[in-house]
Formats: sequence, structure tokens, C-alpha cells
Amino acid sequence: MEKPLLIFALALLLGACAPLAEAPPLELIPHPISWNPGQSTCSLSGTWNLEVAEEWKDERGFWLDWLVADSDGNEGKAVVVIMERAHGMEPEAYALAIRPEGIRIEAGSEHGAFHALTTLRSLVLTSGGVLPCGDLVDAPRFAHRGLLLDCCRHFMEPDFVKRMIDLLALHKMSVLHWHLTEDQGWRVEIDAYPDLTQKGAWRTEADGSQHGGFYTKEEIRDIVAYAAQRHIEVIPEIELPGHSRAALAAYPWLGCTGEAMEVPNDWGVFKDIYCAGQDTTLAFLKTVLDEVMELFPSEYIHIGGDEAPKVRWEQCPRCQKRIADEGLHDTHELQSWFIGEIGRYLEAHGRKMIGWDEILEGGLPADATVQSWRGMDGGRDAVAMGHDAIMSPTSHCYFDYPVESTDLEKVYGFEPEPEGLNGSGQILGGECNMWSERAPQHLVESKVFPRLVAMAEVLWSPPSTKSWRGFQERMESHYGRLDAWEVAYGWETVPMALEWKKGHTPNSLQVQIVPAMFGVDGIGDFVLRRGSTAAAALGMEEFHSVEGEGELRVTLSRKGASMGDLLVFPLAGHAGAFRAVELDHEINAYYPGRGSQGLADGRLGSDDFRDGSWQAANGQHMGVTVELDAPTQIDSLSMQVYRYQDAWIFLPDSVRFQWSVDGEHWDGEWREQPFGSPTFDPSEAQDVNRLVIPVGETARWVRFEARNPGPCPDWHDGASSATWLFLDELVVHSQP
Repeated sequence: MEKPLLIFALALLLGACAPLAEAPPLELIPHPISWNPGQSTCSLSGTWNLEVAEEWKDERGFWLDWLVADSDGNEGKAVVVIMERAHGMEPEAYALAIRPEGIRIEAGSEHGAFHALTTLRSLVLTSGGVLPCGDLVDAPRFAHRGLLLDCCRHFMEPDFVKRMIDLLALHKMSVLHWHLTEDQGWRVEIDAYPDLTQKGAWRTEADGSQHGGFYTKEEIRDIVAYAAQRHIEVIPEIELPGHSRAALAAYPWLGCTGEAMEVPNDWGVFKDIYCAGQDTTLAFLKTVLDEVMELFPSEYIHIGGDEAPKVRWEQCPRCQKRIADEGLHDTHELQSWFIGEIGRYLEAHGRKMIGWDEILEGGLPADATVQSWRGMDGGRDAVAMGHDAIMSPTSHCYFDYPVESTDLEKVYGFEPEPEGLNGSGQILGGECNMWSERAPQHLVESKVFPRLVAMAEVLWSPPSTKSWRGFQERMESHYGRLDAWEVAYGWETVPMALEWKKGHTPNSLQVQIVPAMFGVDGIGDFVLRRGSTAAAALGMEEFHSVEGEGELRVTLSRKGASMGDLLVFPLAGHAGAFRAVELDHEINAYYPGRGSQGLADGRLGSDDFRDGSWQAANGQHMGVTVELDAPTQIDSLSMQVYRYQDAWIFLPDSVRFQWSVDGEHWDGEWREQPFGSPTFDPSEAQDVNRLVIPVGETARWVRFEARNPGPCPDWHDGASSATWLFLDELVVHSQP
């Protein structure tokens, strides 16, 4: 085709190009590398036309369908595009030129061309029929831009998985990390071992109902092809050696004990894992991986490698023999050997291994890639050892966490490149992780979005273009796209913030309800734990005094419409709030509980241990001392302690409350094992325990100490591993 004739046809089809009075903003997410606006705007009208390079002609039909998917029959909107390959351009890079005579795309490969069409689709959707003329140049910062989708804890239908692939592609993400095997369910059909799905894919819930499902090979091939057409690579995860209870339920001989067991219906870390001392276990896994590699053409296979308790291996004669035969020192080196065997098998079949950062312990196969989830150190250590890394720390990338702990701004503030690496190129990118313990399919979108939008820009756009204010402005337009794509997105942050400070009287706090999103209004009531309610409702944006211990219950509206459920904030106005504090333990980076003041700041921990108020220590005793303003008549002292044994959070072995007038002579004694010895009770999932001790004396100093109960007991799946203590808050109930 002769280009002059085509350009003439484009000019006729595209419509009038008017002088640019005021250039419309380029409200695009992710932000491109550069955008140079022209001097005119283009009104879109007529019919669609898409001309592609000869080598891409097989893609034209799908690309046109993708481009016009939001057009509603395309009445009144037209995009006429020439697409050509630019040799020497990076594969995912593209250049987009919008001119009065037409739109031109140059791309390094079909990947880049598809990204360019996605950009056009986004621009046209919110353009109001007018596109700004100009030149756009774009390419991703990182190649690996992923979402982990856990379909094991809760099964997700194939059509839903495809929907998530579409939404990834619309945000220029590149990877679906598909978590397919777990303790709570095996989801991939394996011909050689049919019981993996006939038995291992189903569990009996606590109420007696059945939950489960699996993907047939035909469904998997269909999903992989669907993703490939949208330039999304699907990387399967086959967990080993831990998180394998579903496989052991199907084939008990895979474990160290050989005992029959059910697929569990609760969450946590289980001590029954694959036996590393049996050649038959390795043969099983290699057969499984053969069938997995046949289904998934991905360069990488994820093998998990995290949270594998060694208690069974320590007691297993076959595992101990393997340690001796291979000249290993302990069970940690046995895990490294086991993972190395799998890594070498994958390498021999032309694949590369990804594992969670625990696989760093003991050395790695040459081509192994580390996915760093326990902070940034795993990625830094992997690079220091000569390995590539993918960054997905819990601090910014775990979208199963509530927005109270990880909101849109925090995700946008994520920097995937650990300090000191200076662009080594060994950080492949990052992932947001959607674990589904508490997120059945119908809740997944509201947890993933809008946070994935921020992650998409973090992983695509150069740091020089990042601006939180600019991103917020572009999000206002992008919400229109999410609405058009019928995304059931959740809140980008807690819609209101709570500010509180020391009260004017000994048993009070000053509390202010502050809107955190545009158009939010609301009112709160402070309900005392004894049942009486504050006389007056608390309005927003001014400080109110609350006295005693209770819950602030806030009802919100946005632009006059109710925002649904109450937000509840446990508070305690007491004599120790915001007074001088001294801790006897180190603050844990993962559960800092509002820092050094957190155990005496008036904010109580809720029944969610991740709410930001709970302070924790692993394998340590904990203690806090509070100095009051003056000698005070104290009625009682109290402290909250958390229990969640599946997460290795135990009650203290013993505790003591003490009080003193001079800070040197103390009253109060240890209460040994106030809760009894820890025992297994499946009905006791997680709860808040409140400890109260009467005092009835005058004191100026008070303190609380809790002794860690030691390692997880023998009956626990984490037997011999360190336990956690969680505390919040030392409440001083004084005379009015």
C-alpha cells in the first residue's frame, strides 16, 4: 500500500483537527516516559481503520477488537492507525504520534504495539471524543510486572482468571503468577496422579460444606493462550517442600509419617511437608513438573520454598539418612539440597526456578531467581550472590492486607530497587500478591483495585515522572475507566483518619475525625464498654474529649451517600495515655504498634492483629513501664494480649503488673501460666484476651511484663519454632 494514499484516507476519516485552545491533560496511567503536546486537537468520528505491518497481520483482528472494546459500536468515535515495527527499539517500547492526518505507531515488537493500542484505548475511553495531538514515547522500567493470584485457599472460576488477565493487560502488567498448589487445595490436573484433584482439590469446611475445584488441562491451555494473546506470561507456582498438605492428603506416602490426613480448612503453617529422604517423593515432583512444563511455556516455574517447618525431617530416619549420605549438616541444608535437586531438573529442561526468599538459606542453583517478600533484604542478598530478584515485600505489595495498613499512597511510594544496587539490572521487577485466605472470588477485585493501578505505574514508569499529587489527579480520570470496565474496586485508603492526643483530664483523650478522601463527611459516637453512650455526637475536623474506655463508632457518607458499614476504633482515655514510656523489648519492624509510645497512646488493638496498633516480639519477652504525671490513686491496670496459634501467636507463659511510688520499690508479683498450658483447640481460631488486675493504691510508675512461652509445642505445626507475643495497651484506670 502506498503511504501517501493511506494518509489521505486517514485525513478524511479522522475528522477535523482544530487549533488547540487549551491542551487537554494526558490523564494516562501508567505515566509514559515523555509526552510532547502539539498545537491542535483531533475530533474522532467515522469508522475504525487499523493498518498494521505485514509481519503483524495475523494480530490485526484481535488488536482491532481490543482497541474498540469500550466503544459501544463505535458510533461517533474513530481511531485510524498505522502500525509499523521500529528495528532497534526495545521489545516493549513504542512511540505514538497523533497528527491531524492520522495516528502512527512504531513499536519494537508486537509487545510494544499491543501496549500502544492499550494506551490509545485508555485515552479514547476518557477523551470525550477529542484527542490531543502530540508525540508520546514509552517503555517499561521493569520487565517483570506481576500479580500473584492465589486460587488455592479459595478457588476462582476460569472466566474470573481471564478477567484478571484482561485487567492486567489494560494496566500494562506482564505476569500472572498463578498459585496452584497449597495446603488447602491442589488446583492443577495431573494425569499421572489423579487423586491430586479428586481428593486434594476439595476440603470440608468447619460448617460441613465442601469447597474446592481445579483446572483441567484444557482449561489451563485455554487460559495460557488467552493470556499470551494479551502479552501476559503465566508463571505457575507448585509449592515445595512445604505448603503441601493437599498433596499429602491425596498420597500420604509423600510425607515423612505416611499417616492419612484431610485437606485442612484452616490457615497457617503446617509441619507435615514432603519427605526429603524418599527418592519416590522427588520422582513424584519431577513427574508433576513434567506435566506442568507441558502446560505452561513460561521461562520460569515458581517452586515456593517458603515456610517449611523441619520438625518432621528432624524425626524422620530417611531424612536423617539423606543428611548423612549427602554430607549435609542439618535440616536447613537438607532443604537447600532438596530445592537444588528441583532447580537442576528444571534447568535441564530449559526452565528457570523462582522461589521465595527462604531459598537463599544454604545456596541456590545457578539460574535461580529470588522473590523477596520478607522485606527488601532478600532481594539485596540475592543480587550480592549473583542472582536475579523480584520484589514483593509485605510492607507494600500484599493486597490481602487491609487498606488500613497498605493504602494506595503507600503502594505508590514503593521503590522496587533496594538502596545501594545502583541499577544493577538484576532486579527484574515486582509483584503485588493477592493471597486469598480471607478473600473469596467475590472480594478479590475490591482488594486488588485500585491498588494495582498504583503498582502498575511503579513498575512501568521512570522514577523521574513519579508524583503522588499528579497520580491522584490522573486517578480521578482513571476511575472512569475502571467504571467502564465494571471493576468492583475498593477504597484507596481508609476514608477518614483519626487523630488523638493527650486529654485535658487524667482519664481522657482529645480525638479528631478527619476526612481522608474528597467529599467525605461523617459523625461518630463514643460508646463506653460499660454500655453508656456519649451525650453528644462527634463531628468532623475538630477535637472532642472522650473519657474512659470504649469504641468510637463512625458513620460516613461521601457526597451525601452512605458509605456502608461503621468504622470502629477502640480507644481508652486513661491516666497513662501519652505519658513517658520505657520498653524492655526491641520494636519489631513488621509489627511496631505505633512505635515507642504505642503501648500507652490510648488506641487499643482490635481483633485484627495487623491493624497497626498491636506491638509484637518474636521469641522474646516483652515489657513496658509508664511514668504518670504525678502520684495517682489507681483502681486497676489492664493489658490486651492476642492469640492466633495458627500464626504462631501465643499467650504469654506468665505475666505481672507492678506499681511503684518512687520507681525503685515495686508491688505486684508474677502470675504463672495465667491461661494454662497451650493446647490445641480447633474451635479457638484467634481472639483478644484482656488481663485486668485490681490495685487500689497510689503510684506514679506502673509496668507490665510478659514472658514468652518458648518454642511452639510439639503438637503445633511449627514445633520448635519461636513464638510471637502481641500486646496492646497498658491501661491505667484511676480515680476520677
